[in-house]
Amino acid sequence: MEKKKKNRKKRTEFIIKRLHNYYGRTGFYMFVWESVKKAFFPTIFAVIALFVFNKYVYDVNKGLETITETFSRLGILITFFISETILGLVPPEIFIAWTKKTTSPILNLALLATLSYCGGLLSYFIGKITLKIKSVKNYLEVKMADNLKNTKKWGGFLIIAGALLPLPFSIACLAAGMIKYPFKNVVLFGLFRFLRFTIYAWAIFKVVT
Repeated sequence: MEKKKKNRKKRTEFIIKRLHNYYGRTGFYMFVWESVKKAFFPTIFAVIALFVFNKYVYDVNKGLETITETFSRLGILITFFISETILGLVPPEIFIAWTKKTTSPILNLALLATLSYCGGLLSYFIGKITLKIKSVKNYLEVKMADNLKNTKKWGGFLIIAGALLPLPFSIACLAAGMIKYPFKNVVLFGLFRFLRFTIYAWAIFKVVT
């Protein structure tokens, strides 16, 4: 029994070492580091900017109350869906904060997360259609060859990063469509989008009263 445990441990260590060598050799760690680095500073900036804006420039709570009273719930949800489909034009944090001011914040938050998720899936197919444009295809195959290679290799991480980090989820899904990344994987990894909305809502709801 003890011998089996030792053999299992050695096998596990061997596999981990091989994976580590493979990821180091292929540049995966650098790919992850560059992605996290690009997202870190925008995240810190967004949090600080929201705090400063709310304290010294304009009362966020008052603004959200105005939005809630002025625009219909359906109109806001449609606007959000369009934004989440077309390159994430409007930061979803604004809409998350809006849900806190509604009569059913949890329900509306769930709707936002679902619409964001569906918008990303729609962006995937937009990416596939865009790839049919000859100039776009040539640009990807020639100018972006190295990035395209890494993206194809680690497309799953790209989707997870887009779903969790303050990077437009639709752009990640658009890129996945353009590189013909398996749609079933986009559907699976894209579910992290719901986790992102949960975490951000927890933080934003503490600021919005």
